[in-house]
Amino acid sequence: MAEEAAVTGLAAKVTKSSSPPEASKTLSRRTTNFMILTMACYLVGGFFVTGLLWLHPTGRWQVGDIQDVDQANWFLRYTALAFEHFRLPALVTTAMNAPHTVNMMWNTSLLLPGMVVAPITLLFGTQASLTALLVIGLAGSAASMYYVLRHWRCSLIAAALGGALYGFSPALVNSGIGHYSLVLAMLPPLIIDRALRILVGDGRPVRNGLWLGVLAAAQLFISEESLVDTAIAAGIVLVLLVACRPRLVRERLKPSLIGLGTGAVTALVLGARGLWVQFHGVTVKGASATVVIQYNGHLTNLGTLPYAFFDPTGATVLLRTGASAQITSSYPQPIPEYLAYLGVPLIILLLVAIIYFWRNLTIRVAGLTFLLLEWLSLGAKPIIAGTKTLPSFLLPWQFVQHLPVMGGMVPDRLCILADAGAAVVLAFALDQARTTAKPFVNWRDGSKIATGVAMLALVPLIPVPYTVAPVSPVPVGWQATFTALHLKPDARVLLAPYPWAGTSEMMRWAGTTGEPQVMIGGDFIAPDKPGRQSRAGRSGLNAMGIYIDKLYARTPDAASYRPPPAVVKAELAEMDPAAVVAATRSTSPMGQYLISVFGQPTTQIGNVLGWRL
Repeated sequence: MAEEAAVTGLAAKVTKSSSPPEASKTLSRRTTNFMILTMACYLVGGFFVTGLLWLHPTGRWQVGDIQDVDQANWFLRYTALAFEHFRLPALVTTAMNAPHTVNMMWNTSLLLPGMVVAPITLLFGTQASLTALLVIGLAGSAASMYYVLRHWRCSLIAAALGGALYGFSPALVNSGIGHYSLVLAMLPPLIIDRALRILVGDGRPVRNGLWLGVLAAAQLFISEESLVDTAIAAGIVLVLLVACRPRLVRERLKPSLIGLGTGAVTALVLGARGLWVQFHGVTVKGASATVVIQYNGHLTNLGTLPYAFFDPTGATVLLRTGASAQITSSYPQPIPEYLAYLGVPLIILLLVAIIYFWRNLTIRVAGLTFLLLEWLSLGAKPIIAGTKTLPSFLLPWQFVQHLPVMGGMVPDRLCILADAGAAVVLAFALDQARTTAKPFVNWRDGSKIATGVAMLALVPLIPVPYTVAPVSPVPVGWQATFTALHLKPDARVLLAPYPWAGTSEMMRWAGTTGEPQVMIGGDFIAPDKPGRQSRAGRSGLNAMGIYIDKLYARTPDAASYRPPPAVVKAELAEMDPAAVVAATRSTSPMGQYLISVFGQPTTQIGNVLGWRL
């Protein structure tokens, strides 16, 4: 058993080298230098992918998901204000959707990352912080996988390539178009690593359990969805290990239970308040609303379509054509959900490695985990007619999508953890090919050839810088209007257009300037709302808000949405605004309507009207 564990990378620590001290020092120095060079390459890669954003760090955003980028601006300002006042951000707040509340635990609110980059936010603005988070996410995720692979004794080059595959995979790069909480994927490999250490006896179980709990609790406040995805991946790994080596599990049962129990208790203690705030008072039915969004005029449930594995993304990879760009643009889901691409060469290489090195426990378990996660990422049967996917009875996600919490998951994002499994297969298979596998060991330069094959398989995944565009500028007179109105910090402000996902620029303007500190409406997720009203701020959109937004967009059917005076009066009584601030002129349709409701504005500065009520 010990011999097999050493071969597969599941042993504790290798024995000390019998090499002379001078040789050991030289080897250690070379290892350190290679590690520094690898980390530098990862960092350069992160800056390369975000390069066009850094040319104008406060005025450019990555094209493809402006609503989520605008929303993230507000979340970062929210955490920065808490940091500025030497406190933690509240988990339930009226800063948005006043006089009701928004539960930040149900949202991708970047609570922990926002506090980390709060100094950047306060000094340089929210957009600069978001771009910094992208660099941290891409380079940090690659470094995290490199650390895990090196701990399990992968060679330097194999660990470097595995880290690059995970950290700069299309799944993470595309997530970075707008889903910042997902691209911050540094902790999932570390969480699974600690769980494996507990199971195979690599280190003290209590110490590993404490680390496991701390990492899980930190992930809870980075991305709760990624934490659940990580738990699914870890569960698959542990089940496969039990199936492959039941005797190992029996021998390690007691210390494993101690370690995992320590981790569970630690995570619950550190995350107890957040979980209580999130689930207290929320019904099981409300917490399990299946994720269905409207995109390009139709509904979709965000599962991976099989052709996404082979067709390159038209926006974020180097080797692409006009046809691939067309495929991406016609994908029936948002670009940040195009996560499955791995390219034909890498897919073939991974499948060959899994089969050829099947007797290697590490490659077998990681390979099966990779395949199972990719299978689950297909989701349930898409509800869009004519889309190509597997028959519904071959899509296991349909059996879990209505469960509490699981229903709020987006299955295609399991591709991120699947790519972690692919990175493990690539790294361990490369080491096997360079040291023991035919025909490489029979060739004079077999080791170099094997490395070259692995590197060539990664070429289709080489990313390009994000396509960028100017952000919506804050209207002239915005901050001057709030200054002139002399509002208290907790004063409720009705903004026009009415803030929600369809007018996400309001979130950006509030995030960029910090005004208002309390807004009516907003872009947020709220459980216990029927259907799609629970997502993207629709639960906060009322009749008056809909009409204001129609006027703002100058839609032809705006007049048919005008609410009767009694409805306006009732909604204003509920909202009870202390002020109204409108990004418009008095001569516009929206301006004329607001004047008819509130009278002549208190201030008219630039392109902004203000009423103090």
